[in-house]
Amino acid sequence: MDLRRITATSWIVLVTVLVSLFVLFTHREIEAAVLGGFIPARLTGTVDTQGLTMVPALLTPLSATLLHAGLFHLGMNILMLAYTGRETEKAIGPWGVLILYLVGAYAAAGAQWLADPQSVRPMIGASGAASAIVGAYSLLYGRSRAKPIGPIPARAVHVAWLAAAWVAINLMTGLAFQAANVGIAAAAHIGGFAAGLILARPLFQWNWRKA
Repeated sequence: MDLRRITATSWIVLVTVLVSLFVLFTHREIEAAVLGGFIPARLTGTVDTQGLTMVPALLTPLSATLLHAGLFHLGMNILMLAYTGRETEKAIGPWGVLILYLVGAYAAAGAQWLADPQSVRPMIGASGAASAIVGAYSLLYGRSRAKPIGPIPARAVHVAWLAAAWVAINLMTGLAFQAANVGIAAAAHIGGFAAGLILARPLFQWNWRKA
């Protein structure tokens, strides 16, 4: 196998799957979530972590992407990431995907912190970072039928519609899961998606200018 031929998306998927499966099959998901999940209150400084060997708080937006609550959680995120990541990588290149994924992870964590800075509930999963890839994919490959509104150009209107649709989807999903007593980090998904919308075109231009 020529490792140089493996795409950045495939590397992200591979590492995420391997780490997540190891944690799940060794039954350490709760321990891993506490030690490596993103906990907003750690950044706020309102939770005592003395005596615990934890991933540094500023790195937990990344470590959290490698942890999942179960096989269904992992499978859904990997399917979303694998498809949109592969197509997005064709447009923005491997480095663009890596940059977008990393920024998306931090944007997702930042949005989740803003939504509830005192929360001590760990946020885990790749969905926030993957949402950045989905956002870029939607903007780069979506067919725009938006028209300018007054001085607002059609491109800005298109971005606004995509953002509004993603917010609506995640709010409705969040309410549905909440009714089933299942937590979902809707704010993180929205933050990641916003990062994808913002960075899609700059990364596309950078990739092809570089080429």
